[in-house]
Amino acid sequence: MSRSGQENAVTTNAGGRASEFIMTDQDFRFFADLIGKRAGIVITEVKKPLVYGRLVRRVRALKLSGFREYCELLARGDDTECEQFTNALTTNLTSFFREPRHFEFLRETLLPKLMKQSPNRKRLRIWSAGCSTGEEPYSLAMTVAEVVPSDWDVKILATDLDSQVIARASAGVYASERTENISQGLLKRWFQRGGGERADMMRVRQELRDMITFLPLNLLEPWPLRGQFDIIFCRNVVIYFDKPTQRVLFNRFAEQLRSDGHLFVGHSETLYKVSDRFTLLGNTIYGRAT
Repeated sequence: MSRSGQENAVTTNAGGRASEFIMTDQDFRFFADLIGKRAGIVITEVKKPLVYGRLVRRVRALKLSGFREYCELLARGDDTECEQFTNALTTNLTSFFREPRHFEFLRETLLPKLMKQSPNRKRLRIWSAGCSTGEEPYSLAMTVAEVVPSDWDVKILATDLDSQVIARASAGVYASERTENISQGLLKRWFQRGGGERADMMRVRQELRDMITFLPLNLLEPWPLRGQFDIIFCRNVVIYFDKPTQRVLFNRFAEQLRSDGHLFVGHSETLYKVSDRFTLLGNTIYGRAT
């Protein structure tokens, strides 16, 4: 591709310094279209500096001449690099007990209700869709373990598009500062010191890890899931999708939930005018309606 017509190209990095590579408008549109097709993520022009910052690392790592060569590599359908590309543009901001009102509702209202309604079934299935580095499913596991009797059959599925964060989540090892949102009682019961490169690393105890299955999964592709879930957490994920994609996704979530199941979404997300399959219960918590 010609280097002409680059008046809108990104030529500075996040720190404002001159960059060694130029990302043209054509390059950016290629990346935006590709992440849209692969992950349903909508990236607008205002995100161009972010895209530059994430992908320039791949250009450097591969020792390419620039973004045009990187586009050509991706266009050839290299599976390994397409996965690296997707991982690079996936946002993985998370923390233990993020949006604590959800876990309060689980602990104080929903889990006691489920146990009362199904005293003989003693079976609970939860899905953390978009689990990132694992803080959410481990928070779910701790909440369940503190409320639900040990003779219940509890399984938590944790999935994410990013294969690298799934590997980190499965290891269950975190820097001590990442566990600051956890009460001392829970920290003492469910974590042990050590297991990482630093002396202050904390490892999730095996008992908790055994409750969770971590798997890579693209929400836009077929779901190889058996059975239905009592609870689905999909928080701060659909904000990256356009409305048509959200409608399809929430319909699929409804089909994957039991008739009395519950869906939890992020604080900035809503199903209003997107799906009529759920009833708002408050605090971005929904019950399946149809």
